[in-house]
Amino acid sequence: MADSLTANQLVYRSDETAQTSGGAAGANKLWLPEWEGMVMRAYDEYNMFEPMIQTKTLVSGTTYEFPITGTVGLKAAWNAGEELLGGSNSTSTTFAVKLDKRPIAAHFEIDNIDLMVTQWEFRQELARQAGLRLAYTRDRQIASYFLRAAAESTLATDPRGLPNSPIFADDVFKNLGDVHNFAGATADQRTTAALKALQACEDFMTYLQENDLPTEGVYLAVTPKAFQDIRSLGIARDAADLLGGAGRPLFGGVAEAGGLGAGLTQGMHSMSDAMVYQGVTIIKSNHLPVVDYAAAGVAPTAGEIEGIGEARYNLEGAFGTASAATGTLGKKGDAGVAGLIFQREAIVGLSLQGVKADTVEDIRRNTQFTVASTMKGTGVIRPELASVLCSADDGGAGNLGPFGTQLAADYTLLQAAIGMTPEYVVTA
Repeated sequence: MADSLTANQLVYRSDETAQTSGGAAGANKLWLPEWEGMVMRAYDEYNMFEPMIQTKTLVSGTTYEFPITGTVGLKAAWNAGEELLGGSNSTSTTFAVKLDKRPIAAHFEIDNIDLMVTQWEFRQELARQAGLRLAYTRDRQIASYFLRAAAESTLATDPRGLPNSPIFADDVFKNLGDVHNFAGATADQRTTAALKALQACEDFMTYLQENDLPTEGVYLAVTPKAFQDIRSLGIARDAADLLGGAGRPLFGGVAEAGGLGAGLTQGMHSMSDAMVYQGVTIIKSNHLPVVDYAAAGVAPTAGEIEGIGEARYNLEGAFGTASAATGTLGKKGDAGVAGLIFQREAIVGLSLQGVKADTVEDIRRNTQFTVASTMKGTGVIRPELASVLCSADDGGAGNLGPFGTQLAADYTLLQAAIGMTPEYVVTA
């Protein structure tokens, strides 16, 4: 037939190497960069925390240095002829943030590369899954570093005399979204925990204002269930809630019903939905460090999630262990993370490369092996801008202290609970 396709137009059928990275040049080789672009789009779509932090792109090298805050001293009255000698409190220094030693990679094998070349839907779905896996892993890394920032102490030489950021530790937080109450929380308990979370927002914003710290770009990250509990504050659950005209939602969409959120006709079931309370943007995430991640490089066991990178990301002990006697956290000092409050400048992210895709024909396995990878890094640069809601056990000495207190021992206990070695001062 005169209009039949020629062999050159179907080169991917006559020579499968033509469309892969190692094949001959030609139009049919473009599937890999097209797939890479799809992965990048999916990564940007599903990544939640990275847009909420500072991100620097490295052109060369493996580290980026940031000035440590709180190193500018003051001479209240500088007399004529007086020499300023400086000192430990006024010596400007830097904090080096390093790239991870190895990239993170999403990978798969396929025995029919023809489908990647000819079917857009097939290629798009694999790109979506690869981008989603990379984005979710990066989200967990960043969330774990917000927890690290909350557990880091400020510099002893800081001339501003800043206190450590508050740790909001209260047994009631095990009911926040029912995240750590192994016996199950009642509706009243979850409501009380949601109100305590809002109080923590107020206290954290007050702390920022009293210490002249930035108050824009402040977030409270909680689980989806806790998010819904906060949004449902004020909604009647039984007839008694309607007595005296009560029962109006705090986060309703009209002024008469709070006016703090969208109307209840709007589902707000997207993971990107948010509410605002006294300047704090409340967001939801499935990637908070409320579970125990497996150690880096170790295959997950029952109930664990696959490791998310270097050991510093895998904060052990940030989850609670069930106590048969009380149904609460079973280990004194266990963090039981229920939420994170942070300002966007608390941590920083590094990027050496965006998403990079590679493919190779594995003749030994008769498959096409494809990898999407990215090289990142993370560091704490302003620990005074992060805090944590944790459901410390209430078994007496060894707990993290009552709600809103700033005990010096809190930081030691919190660091021990999450298995963390402080690095803010060590690497400064």
